[in-house]
Amino acid sequence: MIKFNKLFLLAATVAVFATGCDKDDLSADGGYTGGESQGRTRYVITATPIGTTGIADYLLTADQLDNGTISTAGNGIEQDGSYRYYMTHKGRFFSLLYGQGNPGAVTTYRLDTKGQLVKTSDFQTETVQAFTKVNDELLLIKIPRSGTEVASFYRIDALQSKIVGNGTIDIVKLAANGERAHFTWATQVDNKVFAPYMSIKGCCGDAFGTSFPDSTWVAVFSYPDMKLEKVIKDNRTSYIGAYFNNGLAVTESGDIYGFSPAAATLNSVPVSTKPSAFVRILKGTTEFDQRYFFNVQEASGGHHISNQTYLGNNKFLLLMYGDKNALTGNRKMALVDVKEKSFAWIKGAPEEIQSTSASYNNNTTSVDGKTAYIGLNTATGSRVYSIDIAAATVTPGLVIEGGKITAITKMEY
Repeated sequence: MIKFNKLFLLAATVAVFATGCDKDDLSADGGYTGGESQGRTRYVITATPIGTTGIADYLLTADQLDNGTISTAGNGIEQDGSYRYYMTHKGRFFSLLYGQGNPGAVTTYRLDTKGQLVKTSDFQTETVQAFTKVNDELLLIKIPRSGTEVASFYRIDALQSKIVGNGTIDIVKLAANGERAHFTWATQVDNKVFAPYMSIKGCCGDAFGTSFPDSTWVAVFSYPDMKLEKVIKDNRTSYIGAYFNNGLAVTESGDIYGFSPAAATLNSVPVSTKPSAFVRILKGTTEFDQRYFFNVQEASGGHHISNQTYLGNNKFLLLMYGDKNALTGNRKMALVDVKEKSFAWIKGAPEEIQSTSASYNNNTTSVDGKTAYIGLNTATGSRVYSIDIAAATVTPGLVIEGGKITAITKMEY
């Protein structure tokens, strides 16, 4: 049975106080270009070393992902702790430590003119469960699964690595059904933030259980004040996304697509009766499009969606549960065109995928939109695979020795 990528299972972190702002004038060998991109691309690959303790990951860099070998032995930048997660925004690479209930370090890196990662700032953190990019900021949300009935949000200036705003959201009032809203993620849509959520009990030894398994909710917030404007509702599938799993994507046309794994539980038993599917919110609207419903479970022959990565041009890379009509089994990869409602299994992938690079970090689609990349970890090793989007095939590429891939990020410098 597949093991979830640890990045999906851990709680993430949010800035509480800064110990120093990002330094644009850093004069390390090669220096910076004043923040302007030189039009070059480099990839940051994070890999958890095998057989070590006290090191969450190594940050490795590569110019290309199609072939070759890199190793954690004697290479990369160590990231301490047990767990880390990563974000990139405004030319910065953020490495955030899960503090196990304690404050944890957040380190910001940039690429110098030679394409090498250089540390530019450090600040401290507390635990959160959802994060996204909005304008020039990072929005991070701390969501309690029990106890306190408010979620806290924090706005971080990505250019300066410091807090510029914060506030709270009453999640019991938001759910309005006796349970509590637990945001699965958040996504910028024009000048607003759309945040889908699960309804969970938050108590009784069944925190993530629910009595409302067949409903869908997306909270719409103004930005930057994060005032609730509306809740978009539907009942043709279950909640969008999953814990630490982004379920929404905005296409080039401005339409918003959201997937549901149909994975709601009660007392740890799956109870969703609706299919795993995509729903749509048309550009400029705050209602689900009742003319659109893409039943992926039916199109795939009975498989539920596990998570998604948007590849552009209405196409999504999906990880699907391997067992039919169940939330179990080795993950299988598929490609869908949500506008055309087409589905295709990807050919050439390993049979037993243990874990993958985090889907919220998969921003590696080529400029021409023809190729995407994903890190796959199997019993025989870890490597990057290139995906031919038109042919729905994968080809093995860069080998990672001595570690399991947790994230792949494309950066320009």
